[in-house]
Amino acid sequence: MSKNNLIKIGIDARFYGPLGKGLGRYVQEITDNIIAIDKEGQFEFVVFLSKQNYDEFFPHQFKDRQVKKVLADVSWYGLKEQIVFPFIIGKEKLDLIHFPHFNVPIFCFCPFILTIHDLILTKFPSKRASTLNTFKYWFKHLMYRLVIKSALYRAKKIITVSNFTKEDIIKQFKIKKEKITVIYEGVANLEKDRDSLFVAKLDKEETLMNFNVVGSYLLYVGNAYPHKNLDFLLQSFLQIQKKYSDFRLVLVGKEDYFYRQIKKEAIRLNLWQENNKNSSVVFTDYVPDSQLKILYNEAFLYVFPSLYEGFGLPPLEAMANNCPVFSSNQASLPEVLGDSALYFDPKNKDSFLNQFEKIVNDNELREKYVKLGKEKVKKFNWWECARETLDVYQNYLKEKNKSEKL
Repeated sequence: MSKNNLIKIGIDARFYGPLGKGLGRYVQEITDNIIAIDKEGQFEFVVFLSKQNYDEFFPHQFKDRQVKKVLADVSWYGLKEQIVFPFIIGKEKLDLIHFPHFNVPIFCFCPFILTIHDLILTKFPSKRASTLNTFKYWFKHLMYRLVIKSALYRAKKIITVSNFTKEDIIKQFKIKKEKITVIYEGVANLEKDRDSLFVAKLDKEETLMNFNVVGSYLLYVGNAYPHKNLDFLLQSFLQIQKKYSDFRLVLVGKEDYFYRQIKKEAIRLNLWQENNKNSSVVFTDYVPDSQLKILYNEAFLYVFPSLYEGFGLPPLEAMANNCPVFSSNQASLPEVLGDSALYFDPKNKDSFLNQFEKIVNDNELREKYVKLGKEKVKKFNWWECARETLDVYQNYLKEKNKSEKL
């Protein structure tokens, strides 16, 4: 406990902000909202940040709160994280720390809460998902298994983002269900994000032209990891092109090794050529939220062919921005999206085409999914996610205090 008798809670926020992509969104939202919720000032918060995002977090925005930020210049998943990070944490003499991802240092002896988003690396231990050579990949995979198993068993409480992931954890690691709390993520309002302050002033046509997006298009937003199934999406889109040649496919995601592999597949299928503005597939690279909102609003459908998701945030963000969702029927997606999406089998190109044809010429059906989506996203709120997360902290601390008095 801190000198001022406040309960001292740490948050590993090294993923905070755009740096951490989808996970970064989660970390930023729960960090900011949990601190804001503590209006009575019960806690002192210690926020651990990396060198890359240290200046993205502003303690002074939280008036009348005790907030300290600490530089933890420790990269994710490396040896330094296991050896150095525990010392940085230990110096702060915390009562509790929240790790929002599985990568908890084995030698961290501070009580901790753990969030598990999915078990993707146990479900798809594929060399395709890594740029490492075979030996290094399988060694890293072995270490992943060791770290996540250790984290699950040592955690005081576990938070998951869907019942699907909860059941996955119970089945694979034999964790008691009473230890796990399901807390759904929220949905971001892109108009309120920091880089969207001037969203109302953006010109729709100019934005679309800048990204070479013209006519009717299907939209995908996300990374290009193998389980996202973008090879299948390209092959299925090729089938659509044969009947509906006026449609284009727009892929939004920061270019990396995996997107370069998808570009090679698009070239092989004759769907994309570099510097050819008439290509059927458009790769936009990273798009700021202010312009992403326009891409969502103008898309015919948001398409999500993923084989495995612990939650599935991108389709909900599409729904929040008036874009109907055409989704895989796998993993947590039916649980999260419910009847608000049109589904297909992400392993069957005929299923993709048949389901697409149900909506392509039926504007009433498309509008139905727009309305259902707007209602669905009302159930997912970052403030509520943070409040329930804070409840998990408090429940553990009450249990700890009770046991210490016995």
